[in-house]
Amino acid sequence: MPQAEDDVDLDGVLHEIGQFGRFQVRQYGLMVLPIIFNALFTLSYIFTAGNLEYRCLVPECEDPATDVYNPPWLNATWPGLLHSDGRCQRLQFISNDTRLPEGECTSDDFNTSAIIPCDAFVFQTEESTIVRDFNITCAHNDWKLTLVGTINNVGQFVALPIAGYLSDRFGRRWILLVSVAGSALFGLVRSFATSYEMFIAMEFLDPVIGSTMYTTAFILALELVGPKMRVTGNNIISCAFSFGEALLGLLAMYFRDWRVLLRILYIPGLLALPFLYTTVESVRWLLSKNRKDEAFTILKRAAKLNGKTISQAAFERFNCIETKSGSAKSLDTQTYAQLLREALANPALVLRVINCSFCWLTNTMVYFGLSLNSVSLSGNKYLNFILVSLIELPGFFLMQLILDRVGRKKTLFTTLVLSGLFCIISVFIADIDAPALHLTLFLLSKLSITMSFGTLYIYTVEIFPTNLRQSLLSTCSMFGRIGSMIAPQTPLLAKVWTPLPMILFGCLGISSAITSLQFPETLNNELPNTLEEAMNMQGNDIPATDR
Repeated sequence: MPQAEDDVDLDGVLHEIGQFGRFQVRQYGLMVLPIIFNALFTLSYIFTAGNLEYRCLVPECEDPATDVYNPPWLNATWPGLLHSDGRCQRLQFISNDTRLPEGECTSDDFNTSAIIPCDAFVFQTEESTIVRDFNITCAHNDWKLTLVGTINNVGQFVALPIAGYLSDRFGRRWILLVSVAGSALFGLVRSFATSYEMFIAMEFLDPVIGSTMYTTAFILALELVGPKMRVTGNNIISCAFSFGEALLGLLAMYFRDWRVLLRILYIPGLLALPFLYTTVESVRWLLSKNRKDEAFTILKRAAKLNGKTISQAAFERFNCIETKSGSAKSLDTQTYAQLLREALANPALVLRVINCSFCWLTNTMVYFGLSLNSVSLSGNKYLNFILVSLIELPGFFLMQLILDRVGRKKTLFTTLVLSGLFCIISVFIADIDAPALHLTLFLLSKLSITMSFGTLYIYTVEIFPTNLRQSLLSTCSMFGRIGSMIAPQTPLLAKVWTPLPMILFGCLGISSAITSLQFPETLNNELPNTLEEAMNMQGNDIPATDR
């Protein structure tokens, strides 16, 4: 929608100073750091709280300090010891000797009708997770491991709306710094946890402080690029997150001790703070607070770095903003509470937020559910996780090709439908012995939901006004965390009925695709500064303008 003549035409100014010049490149170079940190921090529990392969220690037949996982006598005593259903139980020893020489145990030394619980365990590898350190073994403790991921997302659910409000109220830049510093601090403290309870408490506090890291960095980066470069800017951020995921798998592969891994992941967050301190505040946020001098200083600096100049007309519009009415007035004079009341009084906007929240819930559940299940695929779990992370990159490339051609609405609808269909198809071929086919469907599902998630992020930025953008983005993201809270529990759903998780993913994807058709098309539209502009986008199909 074209802006009125007296509006602050920031997109027009960005067009003058360069839509993606040296200034924006520098800004993105800084913002990819918290994006990578967010990937490392958010998904670290996949490896720190990962389950391990273990069996019962048989003290009558082996040394308590043994690291031999599959000794020759093990099958002779009881084959069930090698299977998961028997790894926490063993046969009772009946020999008169309390300890037999290494390797001399036979089935005659055990009572085959008497099964006793294990007192200690032998682990298959030297890998250390909280399973080993806090003795979280056997099926009755599995909930403690799945709870870690859920608690992490509960922390994000609690903090996101608060962080969104603070960001819209006090600025993006300081919230970003606090987020990175606080998350890094609690992550380091978690690496020194002496109990499961201490570990889970730090796992909660980490995202409470750091939950807004991604959304704040995303907005700080995207608000300074022109309309024609938003998809490129979005893909840079998305690729940085995928790189962070793959880096997490690589680091976990080489640092098998969870305490060491956490320190490797979190220390760079503290080291990066001086660099992040040099980032600039959001120009749109400064304008919404009538701090036009600071905003114009940033834009002049951007123009200088990009080798451009700002026209006198743009300069005059910035200087006379206080005397203008309409959009400028709504940006300057209304308090946050007034803006929020106005938003809640608009039924169409409330429905848009509900619809957006449902899309976020679906995307986060399927996206994180597939990432979590990747370590359960056959083969090397670290390599699988890296590959499933890197498969996102072709998705971003495809987004670059089609998002500015077919529009946001059609892309979101199609990718959600495809992701749901691939999940449902995998249920019907579950009994077919075709590992390559199963892997292909898994990767196609992840590819589709990656494109959907990337589209949803840029879509959410474009359908809400500047003065409520981060608050409403954080609100939608908060409800999305319900999906990521449920995702770590999907292995427990599979115990009720094996296909249930994939059927759930598929049905949610298709349902969300249908509801997404209610969104307005935002392709080539300027970012709305006010609630009126945001709601007047409703009903616009792909605009003919080409700014």
